[in-house]
Amino acid sequence: MKRNIGVLDGRVRLAVGALLAAVGIAAVANVLELGLTAGIIALVVGAVLVGTSVTGLCPLYRLLGISTADE
Repeated sequence: MKRNIGVLDGRVRLAVGALLAAVGIAAVANVLELGLTAGIIALVVGAVLVGTSVTGLCPLYRLLGISTADE
């Protein structure tokens, strides 16, 4: 498959995803009082962002015909 995430987009996704995943883990472990549901949501969204950053592929971008990758 062809990459559709550019370098800057990937770096932002990685940073935000890692932060969300860390917040999610802290919330699930009751270190932060955000609630279990919010913690799980943050963890899942963070994992998706990190995954799309690492692979360079975003399924939503593909569906919408968007690409931030250099051609």
